[in-house]
Amino acid sequence: MSPDTFDAIIIGAGQAGPSLAGRLNDAGMKVAIIERHLVGGTCVNTGCKPTKTLVASAYAAHTARRGSEYGFTIGGPIEIDMRAVAARARKIILDSRAGNESWLAGMSNVELIRGHARFIASHTIAVGERELTAPLIFVNVGGRANIPNAPGVGEVPLLTNTDIVALEKLPRHLVVVGGSYIGLEFAQMYRRFGSEVTIVERSDRLIAREDPDVSDEIRAILEREGVTIRLGADCIGFERRGDEIAVSVNCESNNAPVIGSHVLMAVGRRPNTDDLGLDKAGIDTDGQGYITVDDRLQTNIPGVYALGDCNGRGAFTHTAYNDFEIVAANLLDGEDRTVDQRIVGYALYIDPPLARVGMTDAAAEKSGRRLLFSKRPMSRVGRAVEKGESQGFMKIVADADTRQILGAAILGTGGDEAIHGVLDMMHAGQTIDTFRWALPIHPTVSELLPTLLLDLKNRGS
Repeated sequence: MSPDTFDAIIIGAGQAGPSLAGRLNDAGMKVAIIERHLVGGTCVNTGCKPTKTLVASAYAAHTARRGSEYGFTIGGPIEIDMRAVAARARKIILDSRAGNESWLAGMSNVELIRGHARFIASHTIAVGERELTAPLIFVNVGGRANIPNAPGVGEVPLLTNTDIVALEKLPRHLVVVGGSYIGLEFAQMYRRFGSEVTIVERSDRLIAREDPDVSDEIRAILEREGVTIRLGADCIGFERRGDEIAVSVNCESNNAPVIGSHVLMAVGRRPNTDDLGLDKAGIDTDGQGYITVDDRLQTNIPGVYALGDCNGRGAFTHTAYNDFEIVAANLLDGEDRTVDQRIVGYALYIDPPLARVGMTDAAAEKSGRRLLFSKRPMSRVGRAVEKGESQGFMKIVADADTRQILGAAILGTGGDEAIHGVLDMMHAGQTIDTFRWALPIHPTVSELLPTLLLDLKNRGS
């Protein structure tokens, strides 16, 4: 049986896959897009869409509890209907997934194939009994939650992000193992829904990749809401205690385990590359299973590309989408775009959110440059005060000689939107002297950015 021939094969219908299929379809190419599970990938089904929907529900409940601060009362305690909360998230998932499926169905040159794709040669894919071949192959298989090999892992029920977004029961006590982005969002969310929440983190601070002042402020924000935080957890393990789960934390000191009704594992993610037959194609991976790509996202096999979470060059929906943009621009538009041209921003969606772009202060200091720093509490931002949401701060670090912005963080209300003013100026290669004369709208969080730039000084000043 000879393989079915296509101009391009896309493995995975996550963030990059359908968009790439659309561009290739418009170019008149015959395309197969293969999906073994849910169209839309992590973002639509178990990541951004449902998670931020749940964050919005938790924010509404939290704001309602603070009604007296805004001059109103609700006439009784807030009651959370987790079935209704989960149903709202599920509807948004299903609507988004259906939209992607309809979009693909409307592409005249694209065939959506359901099943598990695996390489049987460098440019040949098997899906069940069917074989497909194409000169261009794009791997967009995403990632999944990492479950470490800790004592008792296989003996107790553990939740991942996939499980918890569908939870219809409010946990009595949610234990979150992992003090980074996914874990912190769910920790605050479920505390606001009414669960007792404990975060267990191996490091000596939360989100250790960030600067210490960011970690410390986020810890303070969560603890003010009643989240318990156990850091320096050097002895994490799990044991059944009747209907509940005991999570060990420390071997030497404070060795009392945390007893929870539910445990969320949020200790990172791993790529979905272990069952693709990459060895049959001769495609290189690194020690963690990420597909090795060059700056144009091509693997070591000509004509085979890897996009999104599986290539280790970005862990966000927006970087996956930008991978598609780079590949499409290079293959279809005659451009020469590379991954190293992009400036990546990201956000942590606790409340208030943390938005980041470029270098941390610590990374900038290690670079050996002469630096300028500026920092301002959100309590001095009129918009934050007016909203009654003045926790956090904003800060910028710049190169004293080139006058280029190196990095920025906004931990505060609206920070996830305001950071784009900084990101866009960095992308355009503009200096702080140009940015300083921007005229932002009042009253916004962004209006403080020019003032923040005017306050830039060296550390000793």
